[in-house]
Amino acid sequence: MGGFRLAGLIGALLGGALLGACQPQGAADATGGRELIARAALFGDPARASAAISPDGTLLAFIAPYEGRPNIWTAPIADPAAAAPLTTLAEPGVRRFRWAETSRQVLFFQDQGGDENWRLFAVDVATHETRPLSPEGARATIMNTSGSEPNVALVMINDRDPAWADLYRVDILTGERTLLERNTRRFTRYIADRDNRVRLARRALLNGAAEIWSRSADGAWSPFYEVPLDFGANTEVIGFEEDPMFFLMFDSVNRNTAALVRVNIDTGEREILGQSTSADVTGVWLNPATGQAQAYSFEYLRREWRGLTDAARADLALLDERLTGDARVLSRSNDDRFWIVQEEAPRNPGVTWLYDRSGPRGEELREIFVNRPALSGRQLARMIPLELPARDGLTLVSYLTLPPGADSNDDGRPDQPLPMVVVARDDPWSRESFGFNPVHQWLASRGYAALSVNVRGSPGFGIGFMKAGTRELGGKMQEDLSDAVAWAVAQGVAREDGVAIMGQWFGGYAALAGLAFTPDAYACGVSLAAPADLAEVLTAIPPHWEAYRAELYARIGDPGRDAVLLRQRSPINGAIARPLLIAHGAHDRRVPRAESDRLMQRLSGRNAGFVYLLYPDEGHALRRWQNRLSFYAAAENFLARCLGGPAEPMSDDFVGASAQTMAGGAVISGLRELAPPPPRPAAARANAAPDPAPAPQTAPAAAPDRDAPIATAPRRERDPNR
Repeated sequence: MGGFRLAGLIGALLGGALLGACQPQGAADATGGRELIARAALFGDPARASAAISPDGTLLAFIAPYEGRPNIWTAPIADPAAAAPLTTLAEPGVRRFRWAETSRQVLFFQDQGGDENWRLFAVDVATHETRPLSPEGARATIMNTSGSEPNVALVMINDRDPAWADLYRVDILTGERTLLERNTRRFTRYIADRDNRVRLARRALLNGAAEIWSRSADGAWSPFYEVPLDFGANTEVIGFEEDPMFFLMFDSVNRNTAALVRVNIDTGEREILGQSTSADVTGVWLNPATGQAQAYSFEYLRREWRGLTDAARADLALLDERLTGDARVLSRSNDDRFWIVQEEAPRNPGVTWLYDRSGPRGEELREIFVNRPALSGRQLARMIPLELPARDGLTLVSYLTLPPGADSNDDGRPDQPLPMVVVARDDPWSRESFGFNPVHQWLASRGYAALSVNVRGSPGFGIGFMKAGTRELGGKMQEDLSDAVAWAVAQGVAREDGVAIMGQWFGGYAALAGLAFTPDAYACGVSLAAPADLAEVLTAIPPHWEAYRAELYARIGDPGRDAVLLRQRSPINGAIARPLLIAHGAHDRRVPRAESDRLMQRLSGRNAGFVYLLYPDEGHALRRWQNRLSFYAAAENFLARCLGGPAEPMSDDFVGASAQTMAGGAVISGLRELAPPPPRPAAARANAAPDPAPAPQTAPAAAPDRDAPIATAPRRERDPNR
């Protein structure tokens, strides 16, 4: 579910008297005096990203800045350098899109202020006319598009009931909507075949488990397959093959690791196509014409692919030979001639390629663009996969990044212990992975070791590992982080008195819990959009998460039955004395702003190193690049004082940002000028015009270079980090 991302010169040091207890003695600059990688290069919007090819294989679409805001650009597939903006929208811009089957319309989503009510639009490639396809204030989700009905999309929209979205048939050319089914069965997803006929649905049960239901030709629904709670996160339908009798799914029921399975919808007979004993199967290549599986992937330390057909094995071999990083197929044309492939590695933030499968040998791959050209030529750090021991014997797959030059003999350990930051995972049901991580690179550039840990409950490692995390948020999951810190200190990776913890959402919770319950392990913490009171957050989940309420209660705790447990594990009830920086979006629907406000009331006047930044125009994530830069600027200078590393001066990082300093204005030099305006009387507020939006700024990322060459791909020496 999601990742996180002040005017005038602001000093890099915090008030010494306030954070003196956290200031290390004689801290060395592990960057060796090298120039720091600019925050804008890591956390600004990429120059280009999210490329997709039209179904007919003639056009390319991608996201790039237009006047500082992300928008959709298109280009002929034969001349990507001739790209032009298809949309020119103001805030919030566009970050999610997909081609319509017509190849002449692009479908995209927008919400307002981070409210996560995603409204669906269609934009015509020729005329640039934009048409809304779903009502304002409702959340839309595309269920299916089909080449047999290219003008139609099946869309779930929660305009009738915010908790349970109904299924509509939407004409993307006219915007006309036809109700197909009023959702009265707690369905969370509908699955249609390749002719847009609804055949399956996933139903949420009151105990947190799920069921797959099937629909007969006469429209009658009946249960087809039960998915118990422990297996639900790793079991999902993928889609139908050309023969509508068969569909594919990831299935972990009565297994430890999820497998790729082919199911006969008439008989229920199941055929295992791919599996691994070490990790769940989580990826698949599908033939765009037939829907049949061609390859599958699983990820333990790193993602691995296995071909199911001779053609797929040949494609995998070519990509492995020609690209040094890991290849991810983003989209494919219907005739399967053209693929869009993104290459990525820890020291490669992304190169997007056009793979012409009919091209002559040696010319199949052509570079379309580099996602973050500002990082080209910079010295990025390598990432080291690890298997760390938990105190009860579980193995924790983790990833360590060291500053360049800190490990002279290349043994995965620094020459001397370093200040270290534990980067906690944001979503308790997602995993950390090997690859480019901007937070890790940012920290390594500043001389810190960065460590991310797949604590128990993380998906991808089998049902046993997931079940070990049930009702252990703030318990054994937090102990896993403590065990990783103890390992890092014992191995000479981290200084015992120089470890910080940071994260967003539940990673932010881990930072709060670390300072509240294991203060000896951490010198300070940084937290974004974090729950401080578990019971309050679980009670106030947004309406469109109603289907997952029972599962959340089962995995974390029931605010009614488990009130004592949740109270014990809520950081707001602990004593946080270490320096802490928190930030929150005012429109956050997952974690209400009140969580951070209450923490401010608890800590203000008691914790001299407490800082609270509020972003009044954001939701759960900091999506505006100006806001991201301001947050990381504050966090970097906060960590510099706490851990002793260098910091890039804060010159214009807050220009265009909406950040307000709610607490701790004296902690970081310069934050006082960002204090919110004094409250106005209620009557004045009622009659006042809304606050103006921040002035548009130019994004710190280059617009597409129309003269950029399209280069053929040379054969490269294999390096998993490049």
